[in-house]
Amino acid sequence: MIYEFRNYTLLPGRRDTLIELFEREFIEGQEAAGMGVVGHFRDLDDPNMYPWMRKFPDMEARRAALTAFYGGPIWKANRDAANATMLDSDNVLLLRPAPVLSTDPTHGSAPGRSHGSGPGYALQPAADPFPGTARPPIGATALPESLYVAMIYHVGDGFAEFFAQEAVPVLKEAGVPPIACFETETAENTFPALPVRTGEQVFIWFARFDRPAEEREVALPGLESRLTAPPQRLRLAPTARSALS
Repeated sequence: MIYEFRNYTLLPGRRDTLIELFEREFIEGQEAAGMGVVGHFRDLDDPNMYPWMRKFPDMEARRAALTAFYGGPIWKANRDAANATMLDSDNVLLLRPAPVLSTDPTHGSAPGRSHGSGPGYALQPAADPFPGTARPPIGATALPESLYVAMIYHVGDGFAEFFAQEAVPVLKEAGVPPIACFETETAENTFPALPVRTGEQVFIWFARFDRPAEEREVALPGLESRLTAPPQRLRLAPTARSALS
């Protein structure tokens, strides 16, 4: 599964205009073209940022879906209105679900162990962490009460193993279990008309809180030494028609 995490910088005061257009015109059109619109949010710390996510079965399916949508009638009819709200739409991370721990050492490779070194925890490919795309109908206006937090780390090789073995147990014990983890997809961009960020390796994990007042941060031992840049924390409030609510 391939994900895009898109963070648009908008003109001041134009975010609600784009959200209304997006929820009315663009969700069903993108999904009819073969992609899944996973979640879209208001960044609570920046009124001019519009973060959202979509997914594709693989890179070739991504090429076909994006070609169909951006060459189709829905985008052509609404692109001028959408583009008129934006300063920048190129802040895009291409991601894949990060591997997860299994107690079966026959799957994957164990963190901190070489292949065949004996029993222990092992990494195996992750299932799609956000499989559902059910959402309220067009015209819905009620906002979910929940808060999603996305932590973005710039990392080196082996970070997924460290996070799965060392960080996840700490987060679970603190009552903030990751609901999804992603790492950089290194495949070549199959739709170059839409740029993605390159030359960096990131790891992103998401937490969900029923209400913003329940949000809390958890210190992760050993994390700082494994990061190549300061971490970024995004506090994301789902919009009315977000499939993540």
